[in-house]
Amino acid sequence: MTHPRIHAGRNPDHAAVIMADTGESLSYRELERRANQGAQLFRSLEIVSGDTIAIWLPNLPDFHILYWAAQRAELYVTPIATALTGEEAVYIVENCGAKLLVSCDSINGLPSLIGNHPKSLLHIFDLTQWRAAIDEMPETPIPDEKPGFHMVYSSGTTGRPKGIRLPLPQGEVTDAHMLAERAAANYGVGPETVYLSPAPLYHTAPLAFTTSCHRLGATVVVMPKFDPEAALRAIEHYKVTVTQMVPTMFVRMLKLPDAVRLSYNVSSLQHVIHAAAPCPIQVKHAMIEWLGPIIQEYYGGSEGNGSTNITAEEWLKKPGSVGRASWGKIHICDETGNELPAGEQGVVYFEGGWDFKYLGDEEKTRDSRHPLHESWSALGDIGYLDEDGYLFLTDRKSYMIISGGVNIYPQEIENLLITHPKVADAAVIGVPNADFGEEVKAVVQPLDWADATPEFEAELIAHCREHLSPVKCPRSVDFDPALPRLDNGKLYKRLVKDRYWVGHEKRV
Repeated sequence: MTHPRIHAGRNPDHAAVIMADTGESLSYRELERRANQGAQLFRSLEIVSGDTIAIWLPNLPDFHILYWAAQRAELYVTPIATALTGEEAVYIVENCGAKLLVSCDSINGLPSLIGNHPKSLLHIFDLTQWRAAIDEMPETPIPDEKPGFHMVYSSGTTGRPKGIRLPLPQGEVTDAHMLAERAAANYGVGPETVYLSPAPLYHTAPLAFTTSCHRLGATVVVMPKFDPEAALRAIEHYKVTVTQMVPTMFVRMLKLPDAVRLSYNVSSLQHVIHAAAPCPIQVKHAMIEWLGPIIQEYYGGSEGNGSTNITAEEWLKKPGSVGRASWGKIHICDETGNELPAGEQGVVYFEGGWDFKYLGDEEKTRDSRHPLHESWSALGDIGYLDEDGYLFLTDRKSYMIISGGVNIYPQEIENLLITHPKVADAAVIGVPNADFGEEVKAVVQPLDWADATPEFEAELIAHCREHLSPVKCPRSVDFDPALPRLDNGKLYKRLVKDRYWVGHEKRV
């Protein structure tokens, strides 16, 4: 059995959550008590099995209290990125059918959501209201406990976020969970583990890893926001044993002056895990040289349709690989679905993972499936297997931009730009950025070439910032008198993108 309740009984004063910056902590006893109160509140508000709640919060202990309250009330939990606009958050809340939202005043888009929230959203709490409301609730478990799960959103190539919906777990809330079992098997997570979470909890991997740590009795040290020196300080101070980062965090740590970076004692580290974005080969070499062969990588998606793993020792023999299948089986297929031999690149399919669906979008769900094998699914990645079964990713089918570990989908930005009255056509691409891997650039075809000016560039960026979260907005705009489109109307984006990648290593 794996559940924070078990550890609240065995070691109640053990820290479940510690905020890295302030030292504020939440014991397993307190996590259990507050989660029970949260579940009681849900039931008092007639939020029942199969319903959804939404969390729009920065990294705070309340995030995990909400998660574990929902987990025992058989609810879906939908986290929302803090940088999203109110307009973007409204879409997610409406699409997932959330009945309750907990947020706080530091979320800039909250007033807009409050003023335009969908009718399905019956309860909106700020942190003060949420804490006061659960204070009034019993501390005992609800009588109808059943496990819930997260339902995250991952943007699609059409620009609208996709709600990844999986069946709720069966059994009891304290039953073993596969994600926790994998964390224990792959990284030795247990009650002695101190796990550093440097990323926003609204991302799937930080949420899944930290809650798996709670199932296994570990202490989770949460950074409010990543800072390279603050991360090293936290590792030294809390004697962190396991952490998960994205490659841009590696880059920022490696760029610290040696006198600063090497002044921290990080010898407690046993596993440094990375995923979410490709890691440049030279960066990973530098990390292994610095920390030793404790760098481990996995590849997979929020959809949970399969994954790979690779250790540092394996990677040094297969540089650039994301590993061999550790969950499910990999198939590389051409566009018609025929399986390809080793060394030939094609669409990466997994067989044997979770049977996910994109909420309310049968077409996107169907498009993710293999044309001949319904149980095989793809995330849109292109790659190949070598003769030993190691996977190498070579491209993204949808030209998704990965900037600092954040997935950005161009179509949403293109759709907005094309609505500007002075724009005839637009392409949005990822261009090289030394710190983040890629950054967002728009290439615009103006209706009148006389408008191809720095002033119009600033106007278009401001137009994007008015409607989109900052991470999605172009950092620059170039102009093109005629974007390359095929006769069928499809934009030949590769011709646009290749201009900016000459002399650079092309990564996913």
